[in-house]
Amino acid sequence: MVCPSSLALNWQNEIKKFAPSLKTLVIHGNAKEREKQLKQIPKYHVVVTSYDLLKRDKEIYEELAYEFQYIIADEAQYIKNNNTQNAKAIKVIEAKTRYALTGTPIENSLSELWSIFDFIMPGYLFNYHKFKEMYETPIVKDQDEIAMKKLKMLIEPFILRRVKKEVLTELPDKTISVLNNEMQEEQLKIYLSYLANAKQEAMQELQQNGVEKSQIKILALLMRLRQICCHPGLFIDNYKGESSKLNQCIEIVKDAVAAGHKILLFSGYTGMFPFIEKALQKENISYFKLTGQTKVGERIGMVEEFNQNEEIKVFLISLKAGGTGLNLIGADMVIHYDPWWNLSAENQATDRTYRIGQKKNVQVYKLITKNSIEERIYELQQRKAKLIDSMLSTNQTFINKLSKEEIMQLFS
Repeated sequence: MVCPSSLALNWQNEIKKFAPSLKTLVIHGNAKEREKQLKQIPKYHVVVTSYDLLKRDKEIYEELAYEFQYIIADEAQYIKNNNTQNAKAIKVIEAKTRYALTGTPIENSLSELWSIFDFIMPGYLFNYHKFKEMYETPIVKDQDEIAMKKLKMLIEPFILRRVKKEVLTELPDKTISVLNNEMQEEQLKIYLSYLANAKQEAMQELQQNGVEKSQIKILALLMRLRQICCHPGLFIDNYKGESSKLNQCIEIVKDAVAAGHKILLFSGYTGMFPFIEKALQKENISYFKLTGQTKVGERIGMVEEFNQNEEIKVFLISLKAGGTGLNLIGADMVIHYDPWWNLSAENQATDRTYRIGQKKNVQVYKLITKNSIEERIYELQQRKAKLIDSMLSTNQTFINKLSKEEIMQLFS
């Protein structure tokens, strides 16, 4: 399985959910670590890697000369340009059967369709020069219906197409997906260092003062760990490393904007927005921002313009300031950058766009850092769902309902 890097861990989770007997390897880490993992491939049923890592590891795959039973290109628009390294890398992998999954096999030109077919069935649509001469030029330039019918007859047996209007009755009104990311190198070192210290401090605090009197201290320790998952630069001055979650988030936003979506992006930390804004500006993606500092008049104006102006693609909103009281049905995608203690707060934020007047299916993404406090919070949310529901009318978090053992589990 080859997919965008933001989806690699998600595929691993889906396989665990629906086919737990399959042994899955997710390729990650530095070059030496990846080479070691690649040599272990025969021990696994499923191997998941990203387009970015595949092109870096192409020579190793060729040297090892594996032949896979299946190779699946997820989000196959990543190989729509035959001249890119993504396309060249995936096409050298040997496999008996090839699949391509994409909602946009043709975004700009017929050459994109040819490139995907060149991956799944090399030579079936001839070389590109002949394909362009026989089909692309006559169809695009001359609207040649005979050429169009011939091409359709060639590709139709090999395409399973499901358009939204045909399956709308099957689709839920709101689809929630958890997307995992994994800290790397400097960010991971910082997290593990703080985790060891925080765990020791938490244990001492609980032993000395008990659960009731330790809540503020425990929350402060947990907040630091959560901030590191978001971006170590939230409290470490001059941090120059990367944030795996920020990289994942921007990749999702770029793909969503390219597909015509409008996005609400929530975070519990307003300090995270400057990092996100800088990344959006680098990608030339227009956005609005709403925090507790935003005046009421400005809020109303921004909401109206966001709903009407297709050029504004992203709305950055702090969870506390914008979790309620806004009607943002112009968006059809919600990203929760970090998990909040109270699940109802996330749900209320999501409902800024999932409300009366919304005509599109709403996709909700929750970004969770693997093997971190965020994963513990998410697991706790699921276990404490009934408790959260009973607290909808309050502003408290549910940490004051946890036992000493449950609190320490957050630091695991």
